[in-house]
Amino acid sequence: QREEEGKSESEGDDEDDDSGSEDQISTDEEDDEIQGDDQESLGGITENTENNDNHSEEEDSDGYETDEELELTTNGQPLVDASSSASAFSEHLSHILSSEELKTLPEGKWKFKWEAPAIDMPNCRWKGTRHNFLDAVQSDAPYGLKPKLFKHWLQLYQKSGGKDFDSSKRRRFFSICNSYLDILHCNKRPFYNKGREEDSSAMDAYLMHSLNHIFKTRDLVKKNESKIAKHRETSEEEILSDDGFLDQGFTRPKVLILLPMRSIAFRVVKRLIQLTPESQRVNVEHLDRFNAEFGCEDESDDDDEKTSKNGKSTTHKSSKPSDWQALFGEKNSDDEFMLGIKHTRKSIRLYGDFYSSDMIIASPLKLHMAIGQAEENKERDVDYLSSIEVLIIDHADIISMQNWSFLATVVDHINRLPTKQHGTNVMRIRPLYLDGQSRFYRQSIILSSYLTPEMNGLFNRQCLNYKGKVGIRFQASPIKLACEYKGVLEKVLLPVRQIYERFDADSMTQADNARLEYFTKKIFPKIKDSVQGGVMIFIPSYYDFVRVRNYLKSQNASFCLLGDYTKNADISRAREWFFAGSRKIMLYTERAYFYRRYKIRGIKNLIFYSLPERKEFYPEIMNMLDEGSYDMMSTALFSRFDLLKVLAQF
Repeated sequence: QREEEGKSESEGDDEDDDSGSEDQISTDEEDDEIQGDDQESLGGITENTENNDNHSEEEDSDGYETDEELELTTNGQPLVDASSSASAFSEHLSHILSSEELKTLPEGKWKFKWEAPAIDMPNCRWKGTRHNFLDAVQSDAPYGLKPKLFKHWLQLYQKSGGKDFDSSKRRRFFSICNSYLDILHCNKRPFYNKGREEDSSAMDAYLMHSLNHIFKTRDLVKKNESKIAKHRETSEEEILSDDGFLDQGFTRPKVLILLPMRSIAFRVVKRLIQLTPESQRVNVEHLDRFNAEFGCEDESDDDDEKTSKNGKSTTHKSSKPSDWQALFGEKNSDDEFMLGIKHTRKSIRLYGDFYSSDMIIASPLKLHMAIGQAEENKERDVDYLSSIEVLIIDHADIISMQNWSFLATVVDHINRLPTKQHGTNVMRIRPLYLDGQSRFYRQSIILSSYLTPEMNGLFNRQCLNYKGKVGIRFQASPIKLACEYKGVLEKVLLPVRQIYERFDADSMTQADNARLEYFTKKIFPKIKDSVQGGVMIFIPSYYDFVRVRNYLKSQNASFCLLGDYTKNADISRAREWFFAGSRKIMLYTERAYFYRRYKIRGIKNLIFYSLPERKEFYPEIMNMLDEGSYDMMSTALFSRFDLLKVLAQF
């Protein structure tokens, strides 16, 4: 409509000044290290809004550049022709599902047929379905990337001091992403456990894979449009009868990246801009607005070290753990956001209309709200999720501390048939969309620092890619990674008698009831009439928290609460009551501890209703016990369905 009215794409939007800032991302490996000073600065990128009228003209121009025409070279040697590197992309989308695949894929039943060492990840092995593709991945430059993208990525890597790109983590993980298999990587080193350092290899890899997918999609569409324009004397129906012109989905967005917080989205988008070749980001629209809404006041490399007005360094010590400081210290931890990103020939547009964007970066909460609004108001819709071909869920471990059901709802709504046409040329839509089979072609990549049953369930039942799965984790997922985790018991500093009590449960669905029954019959009678008091019950699940709270009320027990939704005034009162002994029992949820990290005084007896999802919380809670108390003791309840949590402790 803007084009028809002669308006520019950004007319009516606020114009911002350029204030590109630079983030520092680094890895622990010498050959894979990227320092902020060496990274390409965003400061030189302008938000020139004077040329916005040409964006659609640039994008729709027949004179777009291809990698073949540019004849890119690296180290004086020509790169592999782009047509050969497009095989993974074209083969994946051109595959026709057999009747057997259409029957078995919805069942979500997978058999692991191979495993291979995970290089640079000690005690870990990749496990996968189908055939072992790791030995057959493209081992020569540009590794399946568009040559222009590869050359820019290589230059960034070398400029940062990296050596031997071929053997680097980021290149290896990109090759796995480029296989278009579903991926579950549950051993990713999180940045928030390393201060401002992060193993950015995985992020670089999935961002390059996303850019590669978007640019190849655009090249195919533009090439076909050029062919159609050259044969105007032939009827459109006759031209489009050729399957080679079936190159689109219902809507434009092809990549969806789900992240838990604005501060993390800030890091991802900044790196996405850096990884885009300079000729394709001459102008980044609304960069200042993005910095203001997603950034934070302090982006220094050390969260505990600040610089005062007189230029001297000052250190602020906090009682909060380092991972809390990295996530919530002075960071933008808002979890309600959604951002459309559009790539044209020479520019990147942030805050693009979702239907005209190539990529959407959002939080599960925001998309869940949009889905709810669309269900209540028929004028609204979320059809921009209908044609997603690459889904990336990063920092799933943090999302699990928010509300996992929101994420499950969002994934369930991806690749549904749209409710409106949205101006799409139906004659150019791929058959896989028209036949309602797009979910079987969607690649899903889940990244986390640990594994939960919920992640397992999502990966096995809602990620149904026909190409199969691969991953790093315990023996239970399609492409996944089998790892030996380092335990945390050695981090318990106090001489505590630790007791693990196992209860029987017939099935996963019966485990919650069996746990409550065991607690009411075996554990609560021991503490009900305790004169000593000081009993803290740590509960990971809010659902279990409500059930235990209701049971304690029915028993007229003396207790106080520190839960997910407890107000600050009530928290202060509860902590004071518990320490003074006027309340014998305290219920403390894992999510409340994740967000607040309150240390509780006066704990004499600790009960883990279930082991924490985050294994590092176990020693932190254990070390809260009152050192002056006699015979310190902790009790942890578990069943055979808590295998992942138990193994993580040891």
